[in-house]
Amino acid sequence: MNKVTTSLTIFFDPPFWVGIFERLGEQGYEVSKVTFGMEPKDYEVNEWYQENWNRLKFSSPVKAGVYQERKVNFKRIQKQAKKAVEEKGIGTKAQQALQRQHELLKQERSVMTREQREEEKRRQFLIHQQKKKEKHKGR
Repeated sequence: MNKVTTSLTIFFDPPFWVGIFERLGEQGYEVSKVTFGMEPKDYEVNEWYQENWNRLKFSSPVKAGVYQERKVNFKRIQKQAKKAVEEKGIGTKAQQALQRQHELLKQERSVMTREQREEEKRRQFLIHQQKKKEKHKGR
């Protein structure tokens, strides 16, 4: 059976509210970032989650440590949740995964831009050659 653990952290990153979806499964640790704009209410987050979960683009998987599930006292869970809410920012694993995803997208964009620029140069060169030929046709 394939078990996947997910979590959502919402924090204020001026001027927007940002959500970090983290997914830990057999493939590894993956993360996705969503910008909400205004502070979302709980029911709004739930609706958004149900409608858009399939559209989330997660980063490439990063190998994570072995995860063993164990029973945790509900009071401990409450303390951990309170501590997580009080902490500022996002975890370093999430930051690294988002940075990696950002770098990959940046590289893809630069390759596409370079190819477009070279194609435009070739097109301009062919137009220039055609004009030169047309000038010398009458000789």
